[in-house]
Amino acid sequence: MSVVRSVTQSFAVMRLLAGSSPLSLSAIGRALGLSPSSAFNLLKTLEREGAVERDGATKAYRIAPAWAAIEALGEPRAQAVIAAARPRVARLAQEADAAVALWRIIPRDRLQLVVRAESDAGMRIGIADGQRQPLGGGAAGRAMAAAQRIDRAELARRYSAVHWQIDLSFDAYAQQVELAARKGFAVDDGFAHRGICSVGVAIADIGPGFCLSASVFAGSRTAEEIDALGAKLIALRTALTG
Repeated sequence: MSVVRSVTQSFAVMRLLAGSSPLSLSAIGRALGLSPSSAFNLLKTLEREGAVERDGATKAYRIAPAWAAIEALGEPRAQAVIAAARPRVARLAQEADAAVALWRIIPRDRLQLVVRAESDAGMRIGIADGQRQPLGGGAAGRAMAAAQRIDRAELARRYSAVHWQIDLSFDAYAQQVELAARKGFAVDDGFAHRGICSVGVAIADIGPGFCLSASVFAGSRTAEEIDALGAKLIALRTALTG
């Protein structure tokens, strides 16, 4: 049976938008491996058919409300987590003066940003819409590995796929995952992104799997404040999952 590629790509766009905050044309193209012209043509067609909407001010695309209600575009409980996360992530970003995000696992062992918020501070960390990273990377990757209780071979596979900005041995990485399992949250202090300290908490039992993260400038918080940030993320996970 032949497959109509444009139809398959259109549904991929709609599933992506159903599970994320509004995304730019370039972010959609990067997430789905589409050229700018292919992404533009698909989005213009979907917009004309009323399936997606384009914000006139931000130029970002979102799924139309009538289509967002269709459960086939996303596992209902997962979509509920994403919807509930948006205001809570924004609130925590302001309270903690941090860049706060919700990530989900996508095919090819990647984590993709679906919700993000930043504080209003003059100097703040920004995260690009639709950003992706290797499943094993950052605090989110360590938190997910701990929550999934993967074996050492799988942990090594995920570790090897990450391009670390500061040298990190596999043994040290494995120890950090073990610590995350004990504490309930993981920390990446500049290894994945130089100058950035991130805290991560996994939501491993809903949909494809999600992770929460909060990022601050390295050295800007004490160890106790990092632990407090981890506790806030755990509380946020509880609020999202009930």
